[in-house]
Amino acid sequence: MRNIVVLDAPSNLGLRPPAPGTVPGCYKLAGALREQRIVQRLRALEGGVVVPPRYDRGDWREGDGVFNAGALAAYTRKLADRVERLVRAGDFPVVLGGDCSIQLGASLALRRLGRYGLAAVDASPDFRHPGNSDRIGAAGGEEVALATGRGQDDLTDLEGLRPYLRDEDVRFFGIRDVFEEDRAELAALKIPVVTVGDIREWGADALATATARAFETPEVDGFWVHLDADVLDPGVMPAVDSPDPDGLLPDELVALLRPLLASAHCVGLNVTIYDPDLDPEGTAGALLADVVVAALVGD
Repeated sequence: MRNIVVLDAPSNLGLRPPAPGTVPGCYKLAGALREQRIVQRLRALEGGVVVPPRYDRGDWREGDGVFNAGALAAYTRKLADRVERLVRAGDFPVVLGGDCSIQLGASLALRRLGRYGLAAVDASPDFRHPGNSDRIGAAGGEEVALATGRGQDDLTDLEGLRPYLRDEDVRFFGIRDVFEEDRAELAALKIPVVTVGDIREWGADALATATARAFETPEVDGFWVHLDADVLDPGVMPAVDSPDPDGLLPDELVALLRPLLASAHCVGLNVTIYDPDLDPEGTAGALLADVVVAALVGD
């Protein structure tokens, strides 16, 4: 049995401000899940916190590339150091975000160690890049594109390790069926996409089990799971920055995550995007904690 280690990565550097003069509240995710006793319920060890730089876009304007890029690059290295140390020790990190840009820290850490895959459980593929959009700026919607080497060098080629992920080692789950243009681009790149409709047609357990087995190949050293809370339907998870309709229900998400996280080849998990500022009663945070605990330890 591997030790589960909970590590906080409370960065909001990759999101646009929700309103002028404010900052995204997802940096409170880790605290909110800890308030739900997630560490104790996972029977996890304490991994501490990787403190992010200040959220400050300065005089950034549209067209300037990714905002907070310098801070993001520094934080990615710092988070990668911690994740790498845990994976090398044979532990299983559960990284509590934060926005989705924290995935760059895990991807860089694993790239230092070898060749690893990514199972991204997300409502959208976070694959915005200069080749498909003129609105580059928020790394939280671009982290998979960045990790696969698409975008500015100061984020895609840290330590000369571009790409951190190979296209063929990425899998998407829970993408909304409406994202047809994104799905067409990913299909052309031969990156598998499993939509909400696919999950309901073929079964979450069967699809996740097949994916976990697909990573059991000598060429790949393992894989990481990235969970964005917006994969859940906004009827149960409204506290996200982009609450797209027709998402997964909690039981469906647990059924999808369990085979992935139970695989001996899975080396860690991110949890991102839940915003406690949008959840004054804490009910969505309690649900997210329940999902993570049920998926990892079955309680």
